[in-house]
Amino acid sequence: MTDTGTLASEPLFGLPLADLWFGLVFFIFSMFLFLDGFDFGVGALFATRADGDEREQLLAAIGPFWDGNEVWLVVFGGALFAAFPPVYANLFSRYYLLMFAILGALIIRGLAPEMYEQRHDDAWQRWWGRAFVVGSLTAPFFLGMFTANWLLGATAILTLPGVVVGLAVVALTVVDGVAFLRLKTRGDLRADLQTDGYRALGAYLGLLVVTLGYIYATAPDLRPALRSIPVVGLVVVTVVLAGIYAAATRADRYYVAFTSAAGLVFALVSVVAGLMYPEIDRASGLTVETAIVSTLPLNLMSIGAAILLPLVFVYFGVLYTAFSGPIEAGESY
Repeated sequence: MTDTGTLASEPLFGLPLADLWFGLVFFIFSMFLFLDGFDFGVGALFATRADGDEREQLLAAIGPFWDGNEVWLVVFGGALFAAFPPVYANLFSRYYLLMFAILGALIIRGLAPEMYEQRHDDAWQRWWGRAFVVGSLTAPFFLGMFTANWLLGATAILTLPGVVVGLAVVALTVVDGVAFLRLKTRGDLRADLQTDGYRALGAYLGLLVVTLGYIYATAPDLRPALRSIPVVGLVVVTVVLAGIYAAATRADRYYVAFTSAAGLVFALVSVVAGLMYPEIDRASGLTVETAIVSTLPLNLMSIGAAILLPLVFVYFGVLYTAFSGPIEAGESY
């Protein structure tokens, strides 16, 4: 049995816990961007639907899930604070206003569908429908800005790569949302969404190329990472997954398309992590090893994570199983 002295002096089982927590933080961020990403995508697609019944189907599709999906953002912030407190402090102080913008967008996105269902006159639903779309577009846009600025160590909030990556993340959430809705809807609505998925996928790939090209041209210190086998491999995987998504969408292989969309999200976050490592905050020069907490709390957190994370996955497994299957006609939020 491991005693307290051992817990305070050496990592559990000799594991590289600092690197594992770096990977875990970005895995949690990937889970949030994937799961809440299809909620954002559905909100963006809400703007393309004029029919009231179709709008109700879109709201019903995400109704059981969106608030649970946001838990992953809380877990991401908690894991970053617990494992890398100097990074948490630097990011939240440097991008203070951007954090409030993200939270504001999430509040609008969450409040709008609730208010939309309270009254059924045209003016009320038109106003709250627009609020739902705005929240669903701005939340991933600001998250993309945050990610790009974090990666590049930008001290300003509004930057060119931040805007480009923000748009790329919006496009990726639409890809995710289309894949989810084609699982959850039927008939003409399901068929109409196919074109939206193709357009969003093309926009995402184009913006990704622009982003990588910009980084290569303006950040010489990141060029070796860009040329590294893991990052190049992830870019190739992204192209392959995009092809699978397009083919699966055309062939009505809904689960394959949804899995491919998940892979695109995880590949994007993995590219960010691969370009960043071994640094974790480029602006301050903090590396994974210098920013990690001391051995005792790191070991205790690792034990806690090993116990709690499987329970979280069980919860989400039960949730998604209970509300699986397409939305039925007449079903609403």
